[in-house]
Amino acid sequence: MTPRSGPHGQGPDRFLIPCYTQPADGIEALTHLGCLAGLSPLPSLIDPTPQPVTEPSSEPLVPLAHRRIRVLSNYWHAGWEAAVPSTWLRAEAMDRLAHVADHLPSRLGLAVFDAWRPLPLQAELFHAAYDEPGLPLGYVADPNPDPTTPPPHLTGGTVDLSLTLDGVPLALGSGFDDFTTAAGTAALEHVPGASRELRRLLYQSMSSAGFVVLHCEWWHFEFGTRRWAAITGGVPRYGPGVPVGWAV
Repeated sequence: MTPRSGPHGQGPDRFLIPCYTQPADGIEALTHLGCLAGLSPLPSLIDPTPQPVTEPSSEPLVPLAHRRIRVLSNYWHAGWEAAVPSTWLRAEAMDRLAHVADHLPSRLGLAVFDAWRPLPLQAELFHAAYDEPGLPLGYVADPNPDPTTPPPHLTGGTVDLSLTLDGVPLALGSGFDDFTTAAGTAALEHVPGASRELRRLLYQSMSSAGFVVLHCEWWHFEFGTRRWAAITGGVPRYGPGVPVGWAV
């Protein structure tokens, strides 16, 4: 990884740097992984209107650490002013993510771009994305300070991630924070190749552990959030989260 440095441009283009992933299509080793054969197509993905958080859980945030998960800290290394070097998730979300990592086929693992995100960073990302016209809504959540309607990453129940092959993070048909239709979770369903199969594997692995995916970002998964509750029919668990000992 490169050292932490200053901003790389403005607007949506700033999200393209740094890139720690290697395009999955074209990697010869992937063609020999039997786990990519016969995977089911992605289901119809929806993004219903979520309900407010009325009874927030006191479940703690814990550092994200696991032998089969690489932590990339993209925003910190890219030099976003409000980014933090550590990566956190709610305890149950972390347990579920560890379960996913432990049950992936041999040679595969996970790489986490981002998880818990403080509100100032959410605001910085939102304004960088939307201060210039043209980007459709939905890619970066509004930095709403209302504790009943927190942005997903502020809750600690959201994780941005990809798969790794022998520890190398993979770009599954697009890079992280790609604000184009190529980032749509089901965008490759009619495009045969390793990226399509890996998106299916990532979705099925995360879904089996209780996570839901954002329809416009293949890397974005949530557990215990307002969106999670709206999709699963449950009750939102997580309001704004703060790591233990964090200065606010």
